[in-house]
Amino acid sequence: MDMSSGALKGAINVQLVRDTQLIEVTVEHINPFAASDLANTLFEVFDEQNSELRKERFGPSKENLSKQLDEMDGTIQSLQASIDDLGSPTTVAGRTELSQLKAELAQYQDSYTRLLQTYEELRLAEAQTASNIVQIEPAKPQAAPIRPRTMMNTLLAAVVGAMLAVGGVFLIDYLDDTIKTTDEVSQRFDLPVIGFITRMGENHVGLPVTVSEPRSPTSEAFRSLRSNIQFAGVDFPIQTLLVTSPNPEVGKSTVATNLGVVVAQSGKQVLLIDADMRRPHIHNLMGLPNHIGLSDVFIRPSSELAGIIQRWQDGNLYVLTSGKSPPNPAELLASEKLIQFLETAVKKNNLVIIDSPPIGVVTDPVVLSARVDATLLVVEPGNTEMGAAEYAVEQLRRAGANLIGIVFNNVPPKRAGYYTGHYYYYSEYYSNGKDGKGPSNGKKRERKRKEKKEVKG
Repeated sequence: MDMSSGALKGAINVQLVRDTQLIEVTVEHINPFAASDLANTLFEVFDEQNSELRKERFGPSKENLSKQLDEMDGTIQSLQASIDDLGSPTTVAGRTELSQLKAELAQYQDSYTRLLQTYEELRLAEAQTASNIVQIEPAKPQAAPIRPRTMMNTLLAAVVGAMLAVGGVFLIDYLDDTIKTTDEVSQRFDLPVIGFITRMGENHVGLPVTVSEPRSPTSEAFRSLRSNIQFAGVDFPIQTLLVTSPNPEVGKSTVATNLGVVVAQSGKQVLLIDADMRRPHIHNLMGLPNHIGLSDVFIRPSSELAGIIQRWQDGNLYVLTSGKSPPNPAELLASEKLIQFLETAVKKNNLVIIDSPPIGVVTDPVVLSARVDATLLVVEPGNTEMGAAEYAVEQLRRAGANLIGIVFNNVPPKRAGYYTGHYYYYSEYYSNGKDGKGPSNGKKRERKRKEKKEVKG
């Protein structure tokens, strides 16, 4: 049987049998007879190795002691022969010599006794370490293979896969530091979530959703945000409103645009300003040119500013796009000229909405927040990290901003309950019937309420 050392390590398994002095040896091999022969050979090899180790341990010591005993025995016999030759001396010198020889003999005999005792103790220790290994049960070839067990392996793989999947989900959720729920935001920042905007569909491309889909749940969410902002300004009317976010790509410009549309739809005159002069978006969302805009306010005299504000769709909404990107936006937004422009804009409009860059990117929104009546912070659950939101709130509060609330944007409709802790059913209020032309359920209920009033009258 030709097996490499690596193959042997993988084929042989040795383990103690619990609460016994037994050792269980198992051998795996594609040939059952080879496996049993190898297991039985292991016992023989182990016994031989044990004997060799015992010899290596005690052999040199025994050999040295035996040599010393032989030498000392020879010395004792020589002394005894000298004593016998003297016999019974009559002279004083001869008696003295005999006495010395007897004393020397006694010393050697005592040393010989001690060496012999040491030698016997060594032999006893060797005997006590003699091999007591007994093969209880010889290995026999197995009739059936132990692997592969297809069914068992399949079930085990399924169970392990399910456990890994569940564990992965929990791990991802644990490591996810993004904003998830409104309750989480309220507790962490002591701020209300005053807007909850679901992710928009594709039908509004080229127009704000509040125009292309005015009766959609998303449009209704913007109208709800409009009402909440009005309630926030009961004690101190809000005439200038800044819209910003902790990080890019959360749709703050979309929120500012649609908010401007619904406020204008309520009969108020609104000026929407794109103050994100590094990455402007308002002109694309509104379908307007951006040849001139906010940047011209800082470089042109007041007499030459006519026409930079564009009226949108002949309604109550007016738009000031960003214009050409200046090299120093932060300095311009902190200038007195902007303050004067906003003061003039407030006199001509009911509400001025300013779309600014994200706080985590530049300082522009922090500068602007101190110059407006109120600030909205737009976040996207599952995208905005909690640390970024904390930084944004801290910066705004340090600047003395009036942070009236947070807006959840781009929330998937099917995940609404997860992010809010509640479930909203829009179909009751917005379904139009099977053909989409009938009146909504909300209008039906309103009609019934009117009919009841007429009957009571």
